[in-house]
Formats: sequence, structure tokens, C-alpha cells
Amino acid sequence: MNYGQIMIADSANGLGMRVSLFVSGCLNHCKGCFQPETWDFDYGYPFTPEVEQQLMDELSHPYYDGLTILGGEPFELQNQPDVARLILRVKEELPDKTIWMYTGYTYDKDLVPGGCRYTDVTDTILDQIDTLVDGRFVEEKKNIRLRFRGSENQRIIDMKKTRAAGQIVLSPLN
Repeated sequence: MNYGQIMIADSANGLGMRVSLFVSGCLNHCKGCFQPETWDFDYGYPFTPEVEQQLMDELSHPYYDGLTILGGEPFELQNQPDVARLILRVKEELPDKTIWMYTGYTYDKDLVPGGCRYTDVTDTILDQIDTLVDGRFVEEKKNIRLRFRGSENQRIIDMKKTRAAGQIVLSPLN
């Protein structure tokens, strides 16, 4: 997996102060995407064990509320194994940190068994994250007044409650 950027002290991509990892590679190619350079799977830098350790070291500071993973597209098939490994490590070593993820795919269509982005590690990812912002960016539904999302069709999903209930539970942040 490659990444385009690791943003420290990020408060725009989730609640509180966060470390944000922008992975590379996206097949959605949403019109009006704010980072079209991240569509290329080869964009940026390799996500090596050394880079992962630097991210973990930064995230371990007490002033961070958690990690946000976005892109590009974390749920592209080739990104999921590395994303799953990172999330499991964060939950093991820094269990008090929250994890937010952004995806242009739809949770209840694309990330379920039989969905176009469902793999053997998708459930591992979904079971560990706290919040999922799902849905393609739709330029015609762009709304700059929305918190933590770019277009009105996107949803902020409370993943702990969703997984426990077996149905989508939206965050009060919607």
C-alpha cells in the first residue's frame, strides 16, 4: 500500500485532535474530488514498517483522540490487508484511541458479503473502527456547512452501535 500524506494535528477529519493517514488508490474517481492525485495506487510513498512505527509513535501522544484513515480509498481491495493490520495494531497498543474511516463505497451495499469491496478482512476492519463516513462525494450535493463530510448523501455511521444492532445507526453528528 502507498500513502500520499500523514497529517498530524488534524481536526477536520473526525472528532478531536487526530493523526490522519491518506492512503493511495481509488477507483471511484468522484467528480470534484478534493484529492484526485490519490486515485493512483502508486502515488506517494510506500507504507513501510518504519512509516507505520512513526505513525504509531505520533499517535501515542496523549493529546490525540485517534486515527483517521481516508484517501484515496481505504476499502480498495489491495489496501484492505494493510489497513486491517494497522487498525488491529492501533486497537492493541493504543486501545483508548478512536478510529474513523472514510469511504466512497456504501456500507450496506458494497462492504457486506457479496458486495464489490467485501474481502476476508472487511469485517475485521468494520468491527474495529468507531466511525465510518460512507458514500461517494457527489459534487451536485456538496455542502460546505456539513461537519466531517463533503456532500449531503454521505453518512456518518456509528460503527459500534451498527455492528451490535445489525442495522445502520447514524451518529448524532449527521
